[in-house]
Amino acid sequence: MSEIHGLATHAAGAQLLPYKYDPGELKPTDVEIKISHCGVCHSDVHLIDNDWGVSKYPFIPGHEIVGTIIAVGDSVKDRLVGERVGVGWQADSCGYCEWCRQGDEHLCAQGQPTCVGRNGGYADRIRVNSRFAIPVPEALDSENVAPLLCGGITVYSPLRNHGIRPSSRVGIIGIGGLGHMGVQFARAFGAEVTAFSTSKDKEEEARQLGAHHFINTRDTGALKKVAGAFDFLLSTVSADQDWSAYVNALRPKGIVCVVGASPSPMQIQAFSLISGQKAVSGSPTGSPRDLHEMLDVAARHNIKAITERFAMAKANEAVAKVKKNQVRYRAVLAN
Repeated sequence: MSEIHGLATHAAGAQLLPYKYDPGELKPTDVEIKISHCGVCHSDVHLIDNDWGVSKYPFIPGHEIVGTIIAVGDSVKDRLVGERVGVGWQADSCGYCEWCRQGDEHLCAQGQPTCVGRNGGYADRIRVNSRFAIPVPEALDSENVAPLLCGGITVYSPLRNHGIRPSSRVGIIGIGGLGHMGVQFARAFGAEVTAFSTSKDKEEEARQLGAHHFINTRDTGALKKVAGAFDFLLSTVSADQDWSAYVNALRPKGIVCVVGASPSPMQIQAFSLISGQKAVSGSPTGSPRDLHEMLDVAARHNIKAITERFAMAKANEAVAKVKKNQVRYRAVLAN
C-alpha cells in the first residue's frame, strides 16, 4: 500500500503540518480505513500540547474517525471491504487479559490508543485492529456520528453501566461537547433528566435536546433546593465544582460520576457519602461492545452530535476554536 498522508504536529503546541508515513505491511488482524470524517476532541488538544506528558512527535492526532474499509488483513473475519465503520479512542488491546476476556477492552493495560504512540485520524487513511472498527448504522450521518465515537461513548457508557432506567432521576452537569450528548442519551434511557449549566442561555437548547428541567449553577440557592433529588449525576465539565453540593443533591445510594477532569482535587466530606450510602465514580471511554450498542441506540433514537464542519486542510483553525471553547458543540474535519 502507498504512504498515508495526514497533518502532524512536530513539537508541543506546534501547528499541524502536512506529513506522510509508510504504514508497512497490513497486519493479519487489521483493517485499513479511508477516512471521510474525524472529530476534533479536547483530548487531541491536550495531546498536541503534551499536557499529559505522553505525546511523541511527530504524530497525527485524531480519534473520532468515520470512513470506509478499503483493505482487510488475512485473519479478519468480522469486517468487509466497503463497510462504513467508526473508530474511537482505542485501536487495539491485548485480547487475552482478564479485562479483554470479559469484554472490557478499554480497561486493558496493554490497550493501544488510536493516536498515542501512533498516528491518528487527521489523515486520508488509518489502520486499526478490526475489533475496534465498529460498523456505523445506515441511519446515522457520518459528520454527526464522528463525535459519538469518543465524546458520545464517554457519556453513554456510565449511563449504561450504572443501570440508568425509566425510574432514574439523572442530572447532567455541563451542557457542552459531552453534556449535550449526555442529555440525549439519558432521555433515551427513559430517565427524568435535569441539565446543570453556568450558561442561562443554554436552557432552551437543553430542553430541546431532552432535558425536563434546567438549573443555572451560578444560582447557589437553586442547587440547595434540589438536595436529595438525584439517583445519578454525570459531571462532564473540566472546571472545579462545588462537589459537596452535588453529593448533597443525591438520593440515598446515589452516584456522582466524573467524566470531565477538573484541575483540583475533589473536596468531599467522608460523612456525606457514608450517611446516604453514596458513591463517587469515574468513567473513561467504553468497550467495543458498548460502542456497537451506543451506535444502535443513537440510530433508533435519532441522537446526534451538534457539529461545526471544517475541511481537513483547516484542522489548525478547528483546533484553535476548540481550544478557546468557541465551537458549539463539536468540531469535525471532513476529507
